[in-house]
Amino acid sequence: MFKKVYFDNAATTAVREEVVEAMAKSLMEDFGNPSSTHGFGRSSKSIVEQARKDIAKVLNAHSSEIIFTSGGTEADNLVLKSAVKDMGVEHIISTGIEHHAVVHTLDELEHQGLVRVHNLNLNSKGEPDLNQLEDLLKSLEGKVLISLMHVNNEIGNLLDIDRVTSLSTQYGALFHSDTVQSVGHFQWDLQKQKVDFLAVSAHKFHGPKGVGFAYIRKGHPIKALISGGSQEKGMRAGTESIHNIVGLAKALQLTQENYHQERSYIEGIKRYFIETLSREIPSVVFNGTSADFEKSTYTMVNVSIPIVNEKASLLLFNLDLKGIACSKGSACQSGSQKGSHVLSQILDEKALEFPALRFSFSKYNTREEVDYVVEVLKELLG
Repeated sequence: MFKKVYFDNAATTAVREEVVEAMAKSLMEDFGNPSSTHGFGRSSKSIVEQARKDIAKVLNAHSSEIIFTSGGTEADNLVLKSAVKDMGVEHIISTGIEHHAVVHTLDELEHQGLVRVHNLNLNSKGEPDLNQLEDLLKSLEGKVLISLMHVNNEIGNLLDIDRVTSLSTQYGALFHSDTVQSVGHFQWDLQKQKVDFLAVSAHKFHGPKGVGFAYIRKGHPIKALISGGSQEKGMRAGTESIHNIVGLAKALQLTQENYHQERSYIEGIKRYFIETLSREIPSVVFNGTSADFEKSTYTMVNVSIPIVNEKASLLLFNLDLKGIACSKGSACQSGSQKGSHVLSQILDEKALEFPALRFSFSKYNTREEVDYVVEVLKELLG
């Protein structure tokens, strides 16, 4: 029986009905320019500021620390480029398996001779060497920024963020984290978690595409990446997309209101997927720590499929023909013929010969969909 199954929630998620309703209402009613001084503008400005307060409340942050952007990529660029050019950061400690928004930005900054990048060693599971991180923090002279993502977008690994924040505080380093796969799926308390900068994107937690925010802890003199007007406290020029900001705030609020129930449900889907796939196709290999519920996010798994070469190249295509959406690496790489930059750093050449697929789950998925996907995979491997 042919079905349609969406297991690519790490790429983007379906927008919640309540979010669509809130955005539609805003589109109809909040059309004033927030920078205008008349009543229509002031009304729109108040909507934007209320959304900022609502987001800050979820994170236990100050509303002044939330800067709206077009998404996570812009937020990463804003923080990293300004930290180097405006805050005097001389060294950045990162890894080669960060999101391309970070990897490519750091490559650009280093190529321009503006900063020196130090990539931490990784074990076979893709976990960074935090002892090496401490050694670097001890030895480097000058201002240092650590840039490590909380949840890896391809293999789902969870960073030991408490240890990293402890080290950054102990050695006086700044800490930036791409939390695009994390905020909206985990609970945050930024009064306790001493992260200096976060990057967030609404469409990863059932909000709209094209909007996100940078969290910038008070006291850090970040300057605008986009020049123009004085919107977003002078840190991001351009008229605010009010309806998208409303959708972002609503989506984030709903993730927190339903957090425990929805997390438990999605964890159950992931567990059932791992158990069913392992039983029916025992030769599959789970990449990174994605099969470990203590060390990976509950929202995704990454698996290498034991399939002969002539079938491997068409695997994703054949899954799509069966109505199954998943990813070969991240969606950001879909236009590239290159393999996963994440897996290429942690798997040996033999392991890289097999196709790797990322399956990612949401509140809208079911066990029946898992059964269908596993059955199709068995059929394609046969």
